[in-house]
Amino acid sequence: MSLTETLEKTSILEQLVEQKDLIVYNDDFNSFDHVIESLIKICGHNSIQAEQCTYIIHHNGKCQVKRGPFKDLMPMCTGLLERGISAEIE
Repeated sequence: MSLTETLEKTSILEQLVEQKDLIVYNDDFNSFDHVIESLIKICGHNSIQAEQCTYIIHHNGKCQVKRGPFKDLMPMCTGLLERGISAEIE
């Protein structure tokens, strides 16, 4: 294996390792409409995707709503928390 191939594989692996998940948790306070609206506004979901995630959150207790680098997910997590929605980055 050449040095270029090794560097390319290392770069790809580093990109994969950097990926994090934005998880939203179920609660007894927020309405479906509020969570759907928040996922659309904060996370850039379309209405169908936001609705599906909201149902998964309700039935499973949590849902991975976004995947990406920590630096991209942090503002989304903060935005959801400011709206009273339980979220964290894993």
